[in-house]
Amino acid sequence: MITVLQNYGTLLASVDRWFADCCTDAGGEIACARGCSACCRGLFDITLLDACYLKIGFDRIGEGNRRVALEKANRSLELIRVSWPEFDTPYILNVRPEEEWQVLMSDDDQTACPLLSESGGCLVYDYRPMTCRLHGIPNIDLSGEFFSDEWCTMNFPGANPLANKELRWDFKNCFQAELEIFKQFTAKLFNQSFNEIDTFIPMALLMDFDAISQSFCTVSGPEFPNGGI
Repeated sequence: MITVLQNYGTLLASVDRWFADCCTDAGGEIACARGCSACCRGLFDITLLDACYLKIGFDRIGEGNRRVALEKANRSLELIRVSWPEFDTPYILNVRPEEEWQVLMSDDDQTACPLLSESGGCLVYDYRPMTCRLHGIPNIDLSGEFFSDEWCTMNFPGANPLANKELRWDFKNCFQAELEIFKQFTAKLFNQSFNEIDTFIPMALLMDFDAISQSFCTVSGPEFPNGGI
């Protein structure tokens, strides 16, 4: 498992290099940087692999910060249980149809991520999920295929980044590599590989991956009839 997580860290580092190159090429038109938390609001889904990688970083921060973040994560869990009373460990979303847990991710939710410090910095910046690293500028493959045509309104004032070919990157191979690593991760965790298993960032803080592995590590593996296949 250590090698799998190290390989994922290497992949995430390549995403960071792409983003840094974009900031250089854009000539100051990208406001996104370490310490900016304008988009770190509300619930959004992350993969179980991202949750595990994030949890490694979370377990390494100071006890005081961990305690505060866990309190916020438990408050988030309480709010989720208002509409999903049976939502419990291991906090996997795919046991329900996607449209049912998508309603929990309201665009109007301005609740700060539990991993934001009082100064607005990310407590686990080096371990943050893939989606956090990709957010803010369009994700367009070298071939021209769009994986995301959205960008933060604080970026590119008066400009259209979709026309900037310098921002393009090898997203196809990146996402294929992510999928292969995810399959390896789930195979080690569950004795069965999966293409998709999702959770929320607050739930990642509450997860015990040793317990998850022990609970589900059977011959057939866990069943996610509505997703995570």
